[in-house]
Amino acid sequence: MPKIVDRDQYRKELLNKCFEIFAEKGYSSVTMREIGSGIGVSTGTLYHYFSSKESLFEQLIEYLSYEDTKEEALAELGNPPTLAKKVEKLMDYLSQNEDYILKSLLMIFDFCQQKTPQEINNNQTLQQSGKRYEEAVTCYLGISDPALAKFIICYVDGLLVRRFYQGERISLAEQLIVLKEMLLAYLEKN
Repeated sequence: MPKIVDRDQYRKELLNKCFEIFAEKGYSSVTMREIGSGIGVSTGTLYHYFSSKESLFEQLIEYLSYEDTKEEALAELGNPPTLAKKVEKLMDYLSQNEDYILKSLLMIFDFCQQKTPQEINNNQTLQQSGKRYEEAVTCYLGISDPALAKFIICYVDGLLVRRFYQGERISLAEQLIVLKEMLLAYLEKN
């Protein structure tokens, strides 16, 4: 009897495994052959599910920012009773997931280095991914200002990038406390 494969589930498994390969080697320097070898499948299998390395990468970015992932994060954060507790829980989540978030940023930076500004602006996967993260922040905090959600994401992204090259000199905990205080002061005022 032939083996029954849930193609969508298998594609998701491949994407999960590819994350670490892209994070370790970078988009620009890894080949489909190396990805296949690294995750234990043939290059042919990868091409069966993904037409190119760029397609694989874009599907990975889409998968990481998609509804299921957002719902998992929101479930992990829970539903604290006050805004202050929600902000505190969000800061804890960011602190606990620093490595993962930084790896995601570095992968995207490496991908974008290969593109022109216009190609980046026109890349629907990157643009949709950004919108999904903004929606997740506005949904979780119960805010209606998309500019505030973008600010939070920009602050965290910048903080993690700075920690990447400044190391322990930049205290994540200290900076997240500053962000929390700024957010609460701003939200209480408005």
